[in-house]
Amino acid sequence: MQALIRRDTRAWRAQVWISFVLAGLLCAGGLAALPAIALDRAFMVMGYAFCLTSAFVLAKFVRDGEARGDDSPLWRLVVWGGFALAMGLTGWGLWRMEIHPTWKAYLGVSWLYLISSALTLAKTLRDAWEAERAETALHAGAHHEPPAR
Repeated sequence: MQALIRRDTRAWRAQVWISFVLAGLLCAGGLAALPAIALDRAFMVMGYAFCLTSAFVLAKFVRDGEARGDDSPLWRLVVWGGFALAMGLTGWGLWRMEIHPTWKAYLGVSWLYLISSALTLAKTLRDAWEAERAETALHAGAHHEPPAR
């Protein structure tokens, strides 16, 4: 009996990586050219970094919870709260900055693009890792099967 191990296509993986890199470049470019005081720029860079890392943590948490489901309520609060706090504070910082609305729109859209592409990248990487594990287990099991009679 042959097990079906699903893998993403090379085109999908390329699109995911290109999208993530492009989102990062758009954010970095916007933050570098941001016509604001240095403190506002620093706040936004930290906010974007906090959002990005918390998005990866959230993606892992959700995927692990699907398989195990044994995380403590406090850990759930830390993960979801960290993500909500990162998004909320960054959104608040962007909203209160005294810059032209066009800049706010650009930074807002590139920020949401970054978070969306990070979640997609996390899922794609996890899918590849799980497929690799399944394939390794399948091959290991094929070598340890008793001979047929």
